[in-house]
This record gives sequence, structure tokens and C-alpha cells, in this order.
Amino acid sequence: MRWKLARNLDLTLVAVVLLLLTFSIVIMRSASSNVGADPLAFARKQTIWVFVGITFVIISMFFHYQTLSRYSWYLYGLNLLILIAVLIPGLGVNVNGAVRWINVGGFQFQPSEFAKLLMIITFADFLSKRQGRLETLKDLLPCFAFVAVPMLPILKQPDLGTSLVFIAIMLGMLAAAGANKKVLGLLVFSGLVVVIVAIYGHLTWGWPLPLKEYQIKRLIIFLDPDLDPLGDGYHIRQSLVAIGSGGLFGKGLFQGTQAQLNFLPEHHTDFVFSVVGEELGFIGAVALLALFFVIILRGLRIALDARDTFGSLIVTGIVSMWLFHVLVNVGMTTGIMPVTGIPLPFVSYGGSAMLTNLVCLGLLLNVHWRRQSIMF
Repeated sequence: MRWKLARNLDLTLVAVVLLLLTFSIVIMRSASSNVGADPLAFARKQTIWVFVGITFVIISMFFHYQTLSRYSWYLYGLNLLILIAVLIPGLGVNVNGAVRWINVGGFQFQPSEFAKLLMIITFADFLSKRQGRLETLKDLLPCFAFVAVPMLPILKQPDLGTSLVFIAIMLGMLAAAGANKKVLGLLVFSGLVVVIVAIYGHLTWGWPLPLKEYQIKRLIIFLDPDLDPLGDGYHIRQSLVAIGSGGLFGKGLFQGTQAQLNFLPEHHTDFVFSVVGEELGFIGAVALLALFFVIILRGLRIALDARDTFGSLIVTGIVSMWLFHVLVNVGMTTGIMPVTGIPLPFVSYGGSAMLTNLVCLGLLLNVHWRRQSIMF
């Protein structure tokens, strides 16, 4: 049976992700060479997370993904538990004014990263049982409430970026589940209008917003980074300088001045794409985006070929998450989207994100592996 299943393994997806992980370790060696006392520290840790994550990929493939459906509400409760735990004094760790990490035995992990995967699994089960009953706004309200509950503690941390990821996942999965496209489109349009009016009202008349002041500045500073070139606009300006100076072929690995001289902040995490643009140029950046393009295409194919709605929705949620991450991360580094602190999947430094993304890969392979019944 294992041999028959092995023939269903998506080797293209595996090969592309392995290329991306190799690329990640190499670029991390360059991006973090001047971060901290040990120039190899982050590259070494990233390598460890990659190998640990690959172990989780293998583990996540050797059980039937449909088993997760039976434990959906337990996983939903677990999701709420770890998110609320971050807000408990003594457990949550404050880093740069945000409490997003938990320290357990000297090891820090970010629950909101794992919360994305747990939300995808539980929401897939929720939607699969409501298929055909997603036509009106009244039908969609329970879906919004289902996603909103774990979003509230994330907003409280505060973590606007992850909250936006939740919304992107929800919309992608609702569309795949057969929700009324006109109703969804109207809701998205109305939401954008409300956000724009609310921000304008805040800036003009001082309307209160449920966001921190620095979050509001990040949402508007991308329109004109020169409004605060040494403050909130500094990240974008340095990122544009880095990418623009790379030209067609780049300055060469380990030769990027913006990264190597630490002009570019967070260049081993949120702004790692800027390092790629500076050191490997347009060619390197396009090659990286091409790998992501193949991953997204393979994911969509797996979603279409899945043997049941639950599996298809899990894959759709994961693809929606990756696509949103890539679009927003590349967008913010090139100055066409606000800086929201969303990492680049499989590339940015971070153990929690790397483990989450590799478990997601395992689930994609799991769904693809079992797309057909094994006949004897």
C-alpha cells in the first residue's frame, strides 16, 4: 500500500520546496552576517528548523488527513488556548512593544503562526459541513464569527499582519466552499471603503481606531515615505534603495551594502526579499518568485484533485495563506503595500513560521497522496 501511495507523491512540489529551503539557508547566511556577534548564528538556526520541519513533514504524511476532522473542535479550543496564553502576564514575552511570543523552558515560539494552520483545519471542517448553505449574508455570519473569535486575541497582542492573513484565508476558503461571490465581493468592497473612511476620519477629525498609532502610520506612510524618512518611512526607503541598487544581476552574494552595513532593518526577517533584490538582482528576485509561482500552481492543482471537500478546503486555505504572504511581503519591500511585518514563507528567519509552513507542506502532500482510493 505504501508503494502504491508513494507513486502519488507530488515530486514537483517537493523539489521546488527543497530548492526554496536551500535558497533560504544561503540567503540567510548573507542577510544575517552582521546581525549579532556570530555571523553564522541565524543561518545555523534556520538550518536546524528546516531539518526539524522536514521531520514534521514526514510525520504529517503518515496519517490520513480526514482524521483531523474528528478533532476539529478540540483543535479550535487548543487554538484559543495558546492565543490567550500569550496575553497572560509571565507567559507572554514582550518584543519591540508587542506580546506575541511564549517562553517555555527557554524556548520562544509564536502561537499566532501555529494558529493560522489550526484555523485552516478547523475552518475547513466547519465549511465542509455547511456546503450549499453559504448564499446569503445571514449564512455567512457564523463563518465570520468562527474566524473572528481567534482573531481577537491576535489583535490584542497587537498583530495586525496575522489578522489580515486570517481574513485572506477566510475569503479564499469561503470562495472555494461555494459562497455567493457577489455577496463576498460586496463585503470586501464595503470593508475597504469603511477602512479608508475610518483612516481619513482619524487623520482629519481624530476619530478613534482600534489600532496602535504606529500601526496607523504604517498603513499610510507607504503612500509617501518622505513624510517621515528617518522614522516610519525608513524601512521602505532603505528597502527601495537596496532593491534598486541591485540592478539586473545584483551586487553579488554577501556584497549588498544596505544589508551588510545594516542600513536595512530586519533584513533577515521581514525584509529578506530586499536582500535578494540587492545581492542577486532582478534575475534572482524573479527566480525566487518563480519558485513561489510553481508552489501556488501545484497547490491549486492539489485542491482541485482532492477526493473530498475537507481536503480541498485545507489545501485552499494553505495556498491562500502562502499567496497572501508572498504578495504582501514583496509588496511592502517594493513600497506598494504598507509595512505589516508579514514574513516571506520558507525564506524569512523564524522557527515558528518555518515549522508551520513545513507542516502545511506535509498536509498538501497528504491530500495529494490520498486523492485516489488504493485498489488491490
